[in-house]
Amino acid sequence: MGHVRVQLRITNPDDAVKTVVVPDALVDTGATSTCVPARLIESLGLRTRGSATVRTAEGVPELRASWAELDLQGKSLVTHILISETLDTVLVGVTTLEGMGFVVDPRGERLVPTELLLL
Repeated sequence: MGHVRVQLRITNPDDAVKTVVVPDALVDTGATSTCVPARLIESLGLRTRGSATVRTAEGVPELRASWAELDLQGKSLVTHILISETLDTVLVGVTTLEGMGFVVDPRGERLVPTELLLL
């Protein structure tokens, strides 16, 4: 199985003029939350709104958290994000995928729409 990379637009929900397009965000089904490099957070002007302790391959750091509007394949969602001082790429986590109504097609190495559930 290969990697799924997607174009993702990240916007400051408090200031829609501040936006960045990430042409190759990595879909990471092992990540709960979407994680954005700190350098992008600064250019978006996003404020820290709490923190979260997470398990990574390198340990258990506490990461700053914020909120951002994410646009992916024609769908938009304002969601919780984590901020990484060490990552150089955006990781799209499963809560973002589920909230937007996507699942990963590992054979096609792409995202496909799925129904949202409220049972």
